[in-house]
Amino acid sequence: RAMSRPARRVPASTPAITPTWRVALVSGANRGLGFEVARQLSGHGITVLLGARDLDKGLHAARQLHGAAGEVVAVQLDVTRADDVATLARWIEVTYGRLDILVNNAGGYYDHDAHASDGDLATALEAMQTHLFGSWRLCSAMLPLMRRHGYGRIVNVSSGCAASASSTSACVAYRTSKSALNAYTRTLAAELEGSGIAVNAVCPGWTATDLGGPGGRPVSVGAAGIVWAASLPTPAPTGRFFRDGHRIAW
Repeated sequence: RAMSRPARRVPASTPAITPTWRVALVSGANRGLGFEVARQLSGHGITVLLGARDLDKGLHAARQLHGAAGEVVAVQLDVTRADDVATLARWIEVTYGRLDILVNNAGGYYDHDAHASDGDLATALEAMQTHLFGSWRLCSAMLPLMRRHGYGRIVNVSSGCAASASSTSACVAYRTSKSALNAYTRTLAAELEGSGIAVNAVCPGWTATDLGGPGGRPVSVGAAGIVWAASLPTPAPTGRFFRDGHRIAW
């Protein structure tokens, strides 16, 4: 089903909170990595809000997950639109009164052949709007729903190419925007230290999706590391960068 939204076409109380009480929001979840994250989370009995810019595509994706242990609800979400995010936050508050997990997965702009010396900044601006500012906007809007219960898991989907040790010349817009997301992750984690809300970045590795292209590992493997970070027990590590459940260098 889809959320009911006005004026637009739309469709832990404690650290020991059980999966059937948890509510998760996954952005960019109608296909690829985000869809698989939604599938795995719902398989654990978590209610999943499946965010998609195109609601029809979101509804189609949610129907594919019908019958999972946790309910899957398609919600219209363009992370670059402040009104989408604000309306969704209000709807979640009224409908569930909480949000336990936020997976900032919406992304793209894998500009493999672009160069840092190129003066065309259009792709770079779009990548920053989605990866950095979209994640920032969602975190700011959803944090009050986590703070009221003193529990939250925020997972920012990043990339190993954004690590400081990575120094190839490819993917300049993608790499730079993900590096900025890493910096935001560390900063937000430091602010929320001791609040019960863990904020981490995860590199899913090269995964065989529309973005990653053929040759990568199965999407289920890449998604598993994200789901792991979204399900960390209390007390949870925060302000870290992970791949496959192992800490990696920023």
